[in-house]
Amino acid sequence: MTQSDRQVVRLRRDLDDTLETPQWPDGFAMRIFRPSDAEVHHALLTLTFDDGDDGPFETWWPKLSGNAEYDPELIFLVFDRDEGLAGLAQCFSNAFLRDLAVHPDMRGRGIGEALLRHVFLAFRDRGAAHVDLKTDADNFGAIRLYERVGMRQVPLEG
Repeated sequence: MTQSDRQVVRLRRDLDDTLETPQWPDGFAMRIFRPSDAEVHHALLTLTFDDGDDGPFETWWPKLSGNAEYDPELIFLVFDRDEGLAGLAQCFSNAFLRDLAVHPDMRGRGIGEALLRHVFLAFRDRGAAHVDLKTDADNFGAIRLYERVGMRQVPLEG
């Protein structure tokens, strides 16, 4: 399936007073992205998303870091006790969650949910009214997660 053939949905979380504090699973810690994390960041995206959209590191990194909405303080990384990258949330400064990725071996532990809750609080602290993301319409597991944390489908913007 080519990217143009994909059916996507847009989901939104209003950043109101019902936001919950993230509960990080035991043995995992979140921190902000550092430039030295770029290669492991890309490796997790490549492992998690098999769509090839990101391309090789040599083209991905300049494209990401050169994006006008790029802010390294809006990339949140979760590491396990062994300093392995377990998950990440890559956001843009326009309150858009570009990628949420959890290592396949680390799924089902609450990492994705905790990352989402952290993202919501981070953008509320920045004064945003809501956070949006897009996902494939047939990504039912992800959509269930997003709805569980209070996201709802909204119309795609042109």
